[in-house]
Amino acid sequence: MHITRYTDYSMRVLIYLAVQGDRLATIQEIADSYDISKNHLMKVVHQLNKKGYIETIRGKKGGIRLHMAPEDINIGVLVRETEQDMSIVECFSSNNACRITPVCGLKSMFAEALKAFLETLDKYTLADVVQNQHRPQLLRLLQIA
Repeated sequence: MHITRYTDYSMRVLIYLAVQGDRLATIQEIADSYDISKNHLMKVVHQLNKKGYIETIRGKKGGIRLHMAPEDINIGVLVRETEQDMSIVECFSSNNACRITPVCGLKSMFAEALKAFLETLDKYTLADVVQNQHRPQLLRLLQIA
């Protein structure tokens, strides 16, 4: 299974916001902390806001912060909501052109593996990712004051 950059950045934004608490953050400071493009993050932040994960406050003193408690943000659900295509092999997609699909045993194996992957992620929340024992290191690594 390959997680897209979009999902990766979605998780990074949520981790950043969870670690810093209620303080408002800007897209620019998150981009700077991870050394990634602000432009990439703008679409991610917009979608996270639309889905209710974060809230955005406009204006001079505005910014973004979590809208949900970290323990209420399930990693499996987040991955399902941010991944556009869970077709890990061609035979999962609607435009499948593989000739052996009707008799190939790989499709059921990959389906089982994908199910297990998502079931594992379903066991965890954002709170598990930013556990208290890791918080000081995360703050330091992300350069959050």
